Formats: sequence, structure tokens, C-alpha cells
Amino acid sequence: MRNILTLILLTTVANFTYAQSKVFDNLTMNSEILNMDRNYAIYLPPDYETSSRTYPVLYLLHGLGDDQTGWIQFGEVKKIADNAIINGEATPMVIVMPDANTGEVGYFNIPSKNWMYEDFFFNELMPHVESKYRIKSDKRFRAISGLSMGGGGTLTYALHRPDLFSAAAPLSSATGSTDVEESLKRIRRYGFEFTRDEMQSLLKANHPLELIKDIPLNKLNSVRWYIDCGDDDYLFEDNSLLHIAFSKRGINHEYRVRDGAHTWTYWRESLPTVLEFVSQGFHQF
Repeated sequence: MRNILTLILLTTVANFTYAQSKVFDNLTMNSEILNMDRNYAIYLPPDYETSSRTYPVLYLLHGLGDDQTGWIQFGEVKKIADNAIINGEATPMVIVMPDANTGEVGYFNIPSKNWMYEDFFFNELMPHVESKYRIKSDKRFRAISGLSMGGGGTLTYALHRPDLFSAAAPLSSATGSTDVEESLKRIRRYGFEFTRDEMQSLLKANHPLELIKDIPLNKLNSVRWYIDCGDDDYLFEDNSLLHIAFSKRGINHEYRVRDGAHTWTYWRESLPTVLEFVSQGFHQF
């Protein structure tokens, strides 16, 4: 009997190991909010097509200048996720990668420019993918992460909607300064123009150092936070200030500084830990 059980276990592991995950990098959905079609990419874990179960989900956000293919092409998400799942370091999950290469500033709503990307994300993209794919729809099984501009989006989304995410893992986050003039100067380097009033409104609505002032601590701590930035990253100071502000506010979080800069090499090395971190929240203890 013991030999039979061992054989069944080995067969199950072998079947999972040789099952193929899939990545679709050019999916499209219509957005009434943005009045256009929007692209997104998705990773389906190795056992997705051979099971009928539902899966946790990780929303994985790209940085400035990339699109929904960034984490696939440069981040090697398929190989890294496959290895983490097969090695037992991460639970099988669906990974959704939206396209925020919008011509506007990333993942935010910008009412003055009639650009409501955050509304699209929560009200159209999430319901679309969570009904189209076998995704668990409760907070406990939903996480978000992203790099640079996507790290900033990760922070803002999880702070705006802590009721929706069990974990948030911003990497090398582009949060910017809370000073209006400094933020205007920074954003102009990337070819974006805002008035002083527009920038002040954007910072008040989206900057994590502003948001954590008014959100009840129990809601902030209902999200598991993982902040990661390289010691040679030009955004190191912003991420250090974020860590300090989280600590002073009493927000439980993990803070990691490793050797590295604002590069895909650094983020590829971060991703396995992110997958393991969010998986810890998906598990039953």
C-alpha cells in the first residue's frame, strides 16, 4: 500500500513538472472608461489546463516606457514563476500584466486630462480577467507588485483599496517627491507637463506618504507589505523615506536593500522572493 501511495505521489509531481505553463502577451479588452481597446498579458500556471481549480492572482505592473510585455520579455516571468512553483517556493497562481503605456503618467487617474486609468483598472480590467479566468475573487487571494512606475502604482492601488489586496510588493518604487516644484521638475524630464495645481492634486491623491496619514492603521496593516530597492538605485532615497514613514506610522512591512541598481537584472532577482512572499498570504496556516 505504501509503495502504491509513493508511486501516486511521484506520478502527480511528474505530471505537474512536465505540464506547461502558458503566457499570452497580446490580449485585448475594450474599455468604455478610456474609450479604447487596452492590451494586457497573462501567465497561467503549469497545471491550469489540467485542473478545474481556481487560483490566486498577482497583478504585476511594468515601469515607464514598457508595456504589458515588459515582465515577459525582460523580466522572464514565465521561467521564474515556473521554477518557483515547481520547486515549491510559490503556490500556482495567475499573473496579470496590464498595459499602462498610456502617454499619460502611468497608473493614475488624471481628471484634468480626462484620463482615468485607475478607474479602468479596478472597474473594468479586474472584473474582466477575474471572470474570464479561474481566479479567486477574495482579498486573501489577490496581490499586487510592480517595478519603478509600477512600484508607485502598486503602492497607490493598495493604499486606495486595502480591502482588495492581501499583499503588495513595490520594487524600486518611483514615488517622487511630495514637494510640488520638485515633482514638476522631475516629471518634465520624462516629457510630461502639468500645471502646479494639477501636480498638487496628483500628489495629494496618489503619493503614499500623503495617503498613509489618513488611512486607519488597521486597514494599512490588513495588507502585507514588501518594499525592495537596490543600494545603487537612483530611487534609493525615495524608497528609504518610504520605509521610514511606514515605520513611524506603525505599518508592518518587510524592507530589503540588496546590491544593485535600477535594472532588469535586479528585478529578475527580486521576482522569486516576491512570488514566495505573496504565496505566504495565499496559504492556509
